[in-house]
Amino acid sequence: MARKDFLVFGAPKISEDEIAEVVAVLRSGWIGAGPRCVQFEKLFADYIGVPHAVAVNSCTAALHLALKALGVGPGDEVITTPLTWCATANVIVHVGARPVFVDVDRRTGNIDPAAIEAAVTPRTRALIPVHFAGRACDMDAIGRIAARHNLRIVEDAAHAIESTWKGRKVGRIGDVAAFSFYANKNITSAEGGMATTRDPALAERIRMLSMQGTSTDSWKRFRADGPAHVEVVEAGFKYNLSDLHAALGLRQLMKIEEHHQRRQTLWKFYDSALAGLPLILPAPLDPDSRHALHLYTVLADTPRARLDRDALRAELKKLNIGTGLHYIALHLQPYYQQAFGYHRGQFPNAEYLSDRTLSLPLSAAVSDADARDVVEALKALLG
Repeated sequence: MARKDFLVFGAPKISEDEIAEVVAVLRSGWIGAGPRCVQFEKLFADYIGVPHAVAVNSCTAALHLALKALGVGPGDEVITTPLTWCATANVIVHVGARPVFVDVDRRTGNIDPAAIEAAVTPRTRALIPVHFAGRACDMDAIGRIAARHNLRIVEDAAHAIESTWKGRKVGRIGDVAAFSFYANKNITSAEGGMATTRDPALAERIRMLSMQGTSTDSWKRFRADGPAHVEVVEAGFKYNLSDLHAALGLRQLMKIEEHHQRRQTLWKFYDSALAGLPLILPAPLDPDSRHALHLYTVLADTPRARLDRDALRAELKKLNIGTGLHYIALHLQPYYQQAFGYHRGQFPNAEYLSDRTLSLPLSAAVSDADARDVVEALKALLG
């Protein structure tokens, strides 16, 4: 039996205090990049444990600026995973470099360090590991490869705000990390992102590039004590975050552990309630590292299942249950096949996951009743 209301996949939990904070910005007379962005950067840098964080308008912007700031450009190669959102690879193209895909670990969905090593050439300049679903990549192995070949590491941490790798916080391991605050992320600013780094020179260049390549940001320009003139020192981008978005992100950041705990409760419920169904559940959590619990991904189309992934997703939709698809592997997408010659058969693990993965509702906004509806629907369809 279908739910009365559609269960939106990835819906954020927005409370009255967040609404009030955004309203306060509207009433303040300053809605662009300003004091709340500065505060958001400071609190986020403290949470990650780095000295520098630069707020931008998307994780895509953070990734793009990271590559630009690191000097990646035409003729270079950047190794990454095909099992990711297209932004990860699009930014490589935007700086004029070539995205080099390598296969993933079938158990975790994370990039395979051995495959990285095999793909390094004299043109390789950087690595972009993606912490898939919130599970940290093997940053020890990736770090050793980067050191051996003098490569830079840009962490795609869109799923991984709370993640750690063997006690080290994601976002302070590579040269730069890029985080997402999109509507369905663990904390949201509706749209937004953050670049974190330990390197002050990288942070300054990322900030400058995010503000059209100018020598100062908008808040400093328009304050009473602001500079008389602005210099354009490089052709940059309009990638800054606004105070409106930062206000929402600030309040969400204050609740990050509370929301993580809620997702942990849901994760354990799914693990227990779905154990007998013809689905492959997520790999067990690593006791030495922290999972951000961003996506609860199951693999459908198993030998005992009556429905493949796409059919199961369609039937759940009929029951008013939304799901996510993470991801159609990028080497199967038309652009990357046409532009770079990628084709099915190159990365069998990524293809296996791409053909079967379905993400179930998992956010702080999901109630116990919502989670029971998801489980009962799956039992009815697969049991």
